[in-house]
Amino acid sequence: MSLSEPLKNKKILIGICGGIAIYKICELIRRLKNEGAQITTILTTGAEKFVNPVLFSSLSKNTAYTNENFFKPDGSILHIELGKYPDVILIVPATASFISKLAVGSASELLLATLLASKAPVYIFPSMNISMWENPATKENIERLKRYGYFVYDPSEGSLACGETGKGRLPEVEEILEIVKAHFVKKTLIGKKVLITGGPTKEYIDEVRFITNASSGKTAFFLAKEAYYRGAEVHLVWGLDTFPYVLPRLNYFSQIPFPKIYFVKTTKEMFEVAKSVFPQCNISIFAGAPCDFRPKTSFKGKLKKKETLTIDLELTEDIAKFLSSKKTKEQITIGFALEEREKLLNYAKNKRLEKFFDYLVANPLDAAGKSESDYVIFTPKDLLEFKNLPKFQLAKVLFDLLGS
Repeated sequence: MSLSEPLKNKKILIGICGGIAIYKICELIRRLKNEGAQITTILTTGAEKFVNPVLFSSLSKNTAYTNENFFKPDGSILHIELGKYPDVILIVPATASFISKLAVGSASELLLATLLASKAPVYIFPSMNISMWENPATKENIERLKRYGYFVYDPSEGSLACGETGKGRLPEVEEILEIVKAHFVKKTLIGKKVLITGGPTKEYIDEVRFITNASSGKTAFFLAKEAYYRGAEVHLVWGLDTFPYVLPRLNYFSQIPFPKIYFVKTTKEMFEVAKSVFPQCNISIFAGAPCDFRPKTSFKGKLKKKETLTIDLELTEDIAKFLSSKKTKEQITIGFALEEREKLLNYAKNKRLEKFFDYLVANPLDAAGKSESDYVIFTPKDLLEFKNLPKFQLAKVLFDLLGS
């Protein structure tokens, strides 16, 4: 099975405007190149005031075009050729001036003329002072560009170069990169609903101490991201206190809602939320690490350290087994198994049957907490083995197996 690399050999044209956030383009080009993309850049006259085009040419290993190229009498029609080149175009950072020119169809510069001549999808990332962003003229220009089919992302909030604080910052490179990667993921889950449990739960001994499992929630995050990028309505029941991962808003597809994240603490809370969401979901993936036991009694306040303490434990709710037993013929459930390597195959095989899973993903205990692992995936028909598979690739493999 081939593992998808969404940006490999993709041709990306970056239009660079004259804004202070231009320094972020260096890292963006580096990250895109690392993902296998081919990069070409076009600088506006404003961008040339900030930086020498040689910088971007060196980073991209390709020509960095300027208006000087636009008017060279070499017999070519450069803006037409460049318009045919890319799979996608990024305008980063997009200034208020450039946005206003593009909104009225100006072709006075090479980048503007290239955009008018191209049929490639265009993503615009504005960056400017908060007052300029909130100006009615800018707002009207943005709305016009959206009507024309451009994908315009709101700037981020934070400290601005002018010393003010507010909306106007260029999104961080990681977020822009994720938006570009999401663009090339086939939207095979449009109209589907996916439930995913992730992270550990806590079972409280007193009001400050608790029993928990070692889990980063990273596998669940990659599963949620992949489902979201494929167009699903994602419901993520999350056992950690925070959500420390990057998920951009894919507002170029209005029918893809941003994932709904339900923050829970205990296994019972995870169970109740998952139970309420499960009936409406087409696919349910139980990647969470809920505690199997909880104290029969949780003490009020904070226990004092005076003598040894014996705690009676009871079983918690078996979320995956209960919900999987309630599925309809149209629903698919997927479970996970973590066990010592020598016991893994038998344990996973029995667990899949016992808990009514359609698919089960098993990995050895010695890989817990690592970024990659060996995996065995039980499908309704086959047993598939993968060696040293990164967690983000596991998510792609799993949804490919589902035919999604």
